[in-house]
Amino acid sequence: MRQGPSSEEDCFGLLKQFEHVLESDPLIDEVGFIHPSQFTLLDKEAGSSNVYQHEVQLNSEISRKFWNQHHKLGISTDILVQLCKDAKHVFLLALDEYKCHGNVCSESQIKNISCSPSTPESDVMKHSQALLLLSSDFGTAWNARKFILSKTDQISAFTEELRLSGLILSNSPKSESTWSHRRWIIKMISRRFSTPQEIITKESELVESIGERSKMNYRAWYHRCWLVSYMAIEQVIQELNKSKGWAGLHVADSSCFHYRRRLMLKVLDFFYVKGNNVYDRTQAHKIWKEELVWNKELVERYVGREALWLHRRFLSLNWIMYFACNHSDVSPEPGESSIIMNEEIANFINNEIHLLESCMTVPDTKFEDFQAQALHAVAYMLWLTKKIPELWRMLEEKLGREKVKCLLSIIGEERPSLLLHLVNV
Repeated sequence: MRQGPSSEEDCFGLLKQFEHVLESDPLIDEVGFIHPSQFTLLDKEAGSSNVYQHEVQLNSEISRKFWNQHHKLGISTDILVQLCKDAKHVFLLALDEYKCHGNVCSESQIKNISCSPSTPESDVMKHSQALLLLSSDFGTAWNARKFILSKTDQISAFTEELRLSGLILSNSPKSESTWSHRRWIIKMISRRFSTPQEIITKESELVESIGERSKMNYRAWYHRCWLVSYMAIEQVIQELNKSKGWAGLHVADSSCFHYRRRLMLKVLDFFYVKGNNVYDRTQAHKIWKEELVWNKELVERYVGREALWLHRRFLSLNWIMYFACNHSDVSPEPGESSIIMNEEIANFINNEIHLLESCMTVPDTKFEDFQAQALHAVAYMLWLTKKIPELWRMLEEKLGREKVKCLLSIIGEERPSLLLHLVNV
């Protein structure tokens, strides 16, 4: 039994109207599913009547199904299931038709799929667009679009595909298939036309805007990390500066700090490429020191946030490996630990010990964040002693053996497995 309209013509009529809305407003930048009771409220907020109200409301017995104002599209939830089934059915028919006639289609038809009035290719693209807006992880539809797009040499077709996938992400921000397809598009653009840096910049901005609406979105941040491989050094520095403000306001989102770590490793890659004189060791060293200072400020401001302490481990480890262990122009070998106790390293250790002491002060034992802060600080410092064995002696000198024993007892109670790794220190 079909839900909603009673006839086959009415059902597929709704699909045609849906596709007509998409064609009539190519600037739609957001789509969502809304309850039928919300249409009137949306009209009031928009300040005008719905453009498609009379087109969709064919008679008084049929309620409104679509809302489109200011390039925002709403689809009524009461037709989603049936509309998706019809879109899938029509798409598969179009795909079968394309497979039957694809071998005899002219090259001009393939290259102009976006403007052809009615060809097997354009039908597949049109119906797959409707289907993916309703079901973003329908892999067959994505694969069909890839196959057709791979035959075109027009960059406009790929930029339009970026727009479509962005529209889908507005409603399905964690769709793995959509993010994967977006990376495929960028790869195709890079291979055929070279990668315009403005596309990479817009991609990074898209992830940040989606991160505001969709918290802890690992797929979006993975995509942003993937973009780093296409960035020039100037763009990497810009991204470090731009993402700093966002990260400072989302200290619990470890994905954002993972992105910053990816950027900073890219800085090191540029630094250790022979013949690259744009950003030398001094510049990389400056970036690292500024990040350490900024991270310390966040640790002291936002108490008990583990993501900040994990980020500090990364910063300290790479600072030791690249700026403390060696002073040559050659990248250090994995596992190498030729640390020379100079003034800079001594200052670094003193700063870390002072940070530990400040975090060990628990003004309110009932406030769990202060307790978590002390635990993270102790775990970090004991972890650091494995990287700098000399630190253990300095801890005993600065804090005293009794306080060091107190630190070990805290770890022994909360994280006994960590204490086992320190037996041989």
